[in-house]
Amino acid sequence: MKASSRGRVASVTVFVFDLCVVALSWLLAYALRFNAAVPPAFMDSAWRCLIGVIPIYAISFRVFGLYRGIWVFASLPDLMRIARATLAGALCTMIAMLLFQPDPIVPRSVLLVSPMLILLLTGGARAVYRASKEYLKHGGLLGKGRPVLVIGAGQAGASLARELSRVGEWRLVGLLDDDPVKIGREVYGFRVHGPIDEVAEWASRLRVSDAIIALPSAEPEVRRRIAALCVDAGIHVMVLPELSSAVPEQNILSQVRDIDLEDLLGRDPISIDTAHVQALLTSRVVMVTGAGGSIGSELCRQILRFGPAQLIAYDISEFASYRLSEELRERHPHVALVSVIGDAKDSLLLAETMQRYLPSVVFHAAAYKHVPLMEEVNAWQAVRNNALGTYRVARAAIAAGVGHFVLISTDKAVNPTNVMGASKRLAEMICQALQQTTERTHFETVRFGNVLGSAGSVIPKFQAQIAKGGPVTVTHPEITRFFMTIPEAVQLVLQASSMGQGGEIFVLDMGKPVRIVDLAKDLIRLYGFTEDEIRIDFTGLRPGEKLYEELLACDETTRPTHHAKLRIARAREVPPRLLDEMLQWLGQPRIVPDDEVRRDLRRWVPEYAPARAVTLRTVATSVSANG
Repeated sequence: MKASSRGRVASVTVFVFDLCVVALSWLLAYALRFNAAVPPAFMDSAWRCLIGVIPIYAISFRVFGLYRGIWVFASLPDLMRIARATLAGALCTMIAMLLFQPDPIVPRSVLLVSPMLILLLTGGARAVYRASKEYLKHGGLLGKGRPVLVIGAGQAGASLARELSRVGEWRLVGLLDDDPVKIGREVYGFRVHGPIDEVAEWASRLRVSDAIIALPSAEPEVRRRIAALCVDAGIHVMVLPELSSAVPEQNILSQVRDIDLEDLLGRDPISIDTAHVQALLTSRVVMVTGAGGSIGSELCRQILRFGPAQLIAYDISEFASYRLSEELRERHPHVALVSVIGDAKDSLLLAETMQRYLPSVVFHAAAYKHVPLMEEVNAWQAVRNNALGTYRVARAAIAAGVGHFVLISTDKAVNPTNVMGASKRLAEMICQALQQTTERTHFETVRFGNVLGSAGSVIPKFQAQIAKGGPVTVTHPEITRFFMTIPEAVQLVLQASSMGQGGEIFVLDMGKPVRIVDLAKDLIRLYGFTEDEIRIDFTGLRPGEKLYEELLACDETTRPTHHAKLRIARAREVPPRLLDEMLQWLGQPRIVPDDEVRRDLRRWVPEYAPARAVTLRTVATSVSANG
């Protein structure tokens, strides 16, 4: 049956029900008037009068639109319509009884009591129907909105409970907290049911499918554990972020957001020495190469927060540059932004750009980063772009008198097993060698691992695979990676650039390595699926890929800095003469074959050891994540 037909049938059913209520109320009014002993003459009169009373109320109900509403959503406006329709019907009934004077006459108490009964029964029936639907769906009586649990009965949880009691979108069914003193007590009338570890049990008992974590000051690992408990229980989980980031004019409920993968990683919050970064960037001309990329674009966003005199956004992609310039000009209309379309290997354009705008700081983020793509067919392009491109940007910076040159490097440059990592180690070595030729330009390298959400990262790939219904593909069950969010990585890059004295390789504290398969499982649960619904397939390590990444080479040591999340690596020295030989190799007027690239890279980067093609396909074409 079509929806429109079902709607008409429902409307007619409700209309007939209301007319039955009118008849019942009319007869009940007589019964009340005569204490249930209605004389036969009055009972006969009551039945005859119904011939006129029912049509009067029927017309009144239709005129006042009682059947436009839906019972399951019955509310105060519906009750008001019923009251107006009943009052109009009662007045018309009184007038009709006065005009036609039935014998015996209708008692005045019947004319007053019957509309009260009609209002009570029609409105009450709708209220009972809605309450029963709410109970069957959410397990609560007369509840409004979706039921929700608040995890945390501290100050933030109490404030959230107060806000939830004022809105119709949510219906708070209680709180959970690990403090035994609070368990069993009430917060603004809402009970603290039990400890947080019992969230799955209480969610099932209270028929709740949503929870809000209201523990903004808890340690990241604690929030991660709670989030994981909720996700494992199939609960849609939201989180109240740190109160320090709260906007004063907003209520606390408006700051609640859906939990994401970054929350599940349990990262510690990043704090930077703002004064040092301001001294480096404020009222200065700053240039970013690879400005349209994931890291480059976030660098531009955060640099603009410090009020540079001018920002030069240099990128080879026209579309990426256009998109970035539109965004930045909308957010920062008063900052001078120059978008330059150019290749990082274009010496003439680089020299002209830097001589024209005279930047004080250059962030070199332009690079080819995708390991498998750069390993085969494109190996020579990876080396030229990442190493030769770095050299040419750096030489132009020295010629223009740039004060700070910051190279964005990668953990894959440590004991590299792939061409991309070796090419980035070459770029680091070029900066080390160039530092020995100049005192004016300070070269700093910042080395970090994978960033969530960057172009080519596993997260967008997993999200797309989940959206298609799976499977989610993981190369190896034991593969691990360091992960960091793009904003926190960029914050540490800015911090490192303000600390450098020249020649340092800064290593970011990436936290603990994460198994990619665990990341995939968390993401599947985060999207509301089980591993039975979205399976995980293992496809084997790709060319140049290794099971784990390192942030320091074996023969390197580090020394601490005043920032807890930054250390400085003492890498081996790079003789300046090596730079000339390296440049001769990079400047060859031919496309060097992949095997020759890998062979020669071992000459320049002794720690480079090409990985053998490791695969799981010989074992199984598809293995379950639980297998």
